[in-house]
Amino acid sequence: MALVNVTNVEVLDNPSPFTNPFQFEISFECLAELPEDLEWKIIYVGSAEDESYDQVLDSVLVGPVPVGVNKFVFQANAPDPAKIPPNDIVGVTVVMITCSYKQQEFIRAGYYVNNEYADPELAQNPPATARPEELRRNILADNPRVTKFPINWV
Repeated sequence: MALVNVTNVEVLDNPSPFTNPFQFEISFECLAELPEDLEWKIIYVGSAEDESYDQVLDSVLVGPVPVGVNKFVFQANAPDPAKIPPNDIVGVTVVMITCSYKQQEFIRAGYYVNNEYADPELAQNPPATARPEELRRNILADNPRVTKFPINWV
């Protein structure tokens, strides 16, 4: 039985410019006092074909975690466009939030992200080289893909 249940993740500042930080308000319930920290990560998938382009945007330790309902806002800088293949900057990708306890991942929530030009002219006639400062990011917040993994909590 999981000792931590994520009860809600609210995507904040969405849609927003590509260069804005990612912000998520995470609510979770802890069913027993945890002697060690929870490690939360925000990971941006830079290319669907090659996970070496994934960027860990931020990682934070949360603890000690008391029994009951807990909530915090997790903010991370936007991905570095120089680390994304040029053909993958515009279009659909994924951002993931993961949580681990004692280096064991027990939940992963993935959200589709659509990066497109806000200017209709650029959308119709995209430049040969992507312009991240002109892109608008829209996280499809209503339909996350959540995967839970059994771990050893003791």
